[in-house]
Amino acid sequence: MKKITLTFAVLLFASILAGQAKVKKGFGFGALPAISYDSDLGFQYGALVNLYHYGDGSRYPKYNHSLYLEYSRYTKGTGINRLMYDSETLIPKVRTTLDITYLTDQMMDFYGFNGYQSIYDAELSKSTRHFYKNERNMFRVKADFQGNFGSSKLGWVAGYTFYNFAIDTVDIQKLELNAIQGGTLFQRYIKNGLISADESNGGSINYLKLGLKYDSRDQRACPMKGIWTEAVIQTAPGFINEYAHTKFALIHRQYFTLMKDMSLAYRIDYQTTVGKGHVPFYAQPLLITSFLTAASNQGMGGKNSIRGVLRNRVVGDAVGFGNFEFRYKFLRFEWLKQNFYLGTNIFFDSGIILKPIEISGSLTQNQKSALYLNDFQKGKFHSGAGIGLKIGWNENFVISADFGKAFNKQDGNTGMYIGLNYLF
Repeated sequence: MKKITLTFAVLLFASILAGQAKVKKGFGFGALPAISYDSDLGFQYGALVNLYHYGDGSRYPKYNHSLYLEYSRYTKGTGINRLMYDSETLIPKVRTTLDITYLTDQMMDFYGFNGYQSIYDAELSKSTRHFYKNERNMFRVKADFQGNFGSSKLGWVAGYTFYNFAIDTVDIQKLELNAIQGGTLFQRYIKNGLISADESNGGSINYLKLGLKYDSRDQRACPMKGIWTEAVIQTAPGFINEYAHTKFALIHRQYFTLMKDMSLAYRIDYQTTVGKGHVPFYAQPLLITSFLTAASNQGMGGKNSIRGVLRNRVVGDAVGFGNFEFRYKFLRFEWLKQNFYLGTNIFFDSGIILKPIEISGSLTQNQKSALYLNDFQKGKFHSGAGIGLKIGWNENFVISADFGKAFNKQDGNTGMYIGLNYLF
């Protein structure tokens, strides 16, 4: 915990030093050494910069343009290389978000399919740390567009995303690890046909997205009131994809002011496969969203969905999850001509598999044991709760620390996540 506290202090100190003028109009920026901590990824090191342009200041705290750049690495093997641009003025009355990201992960979490149908052995994970891992490198180009119908809060969402996944088993020679008798869980899934040989090395996906939204939030970084709801169809059509499939997502977020600087916020997310087609295993963890608050949005479990639960622990063909938070900004102050606030959040997160990924073939009991498989049981929730600390800098730049604990040992134990932004 001392290391975590020190890391957070470094983030605060660096953020204060970075600003020299009160950001209300013209250009402003947030610059940090990317020093953070995530229980699933390890300690992060690198650098990030977020440049803002507020124009004449009449829209503050809203910005006209935002450019985010990050180059960082985690001690457990993940790398983030990201460039993101966001603007409501590049195309008049249209919010344009462009994102180019390359994520490398030498030890990507793979716990199997369908939540509790896949048994998690905590002792095995400790003694053989790469049993629940594989290597995955992901390249993504994402272009999202949003606009409103006239002056109403109702609007439209459209976009295109290209993914390329390069997947392999863990490089045990490079990482100086011992071979596992019978193979890692990922290797066993391939061997027993739960992941086809054609998919096992990854592939490319071209997604087209179209949907409706309703957005009445008073502010984006930490809304105090309003609704943000999206209903989105995302399809990978057969004429430009090897595996044609379609996903539907309904995401509802709502914010209530309880008293000055205190609010209640919640998010309900439902996602399912629609119609026929085949979703490759590497695409099942992807969660649909019109705006990424982090470098990726995938799998239930971890900092972006169910805090305290292991990253990518819960993967299914149809999933649902919810996040509920009390947020309180307990101290506001000005330092070095910058506006700051300190805040806290108490949260509860929970998710469920609504439709399992079909595990094909007739498996013997010995095979099920080797694959750590149970029979699927409906209605089982994966839950975690915890508390967080937030440092807001000129409203839009938020340094975040969340500590969550899983309710079930099958989902892990605790998670600590230090980074940027509120969860939603």
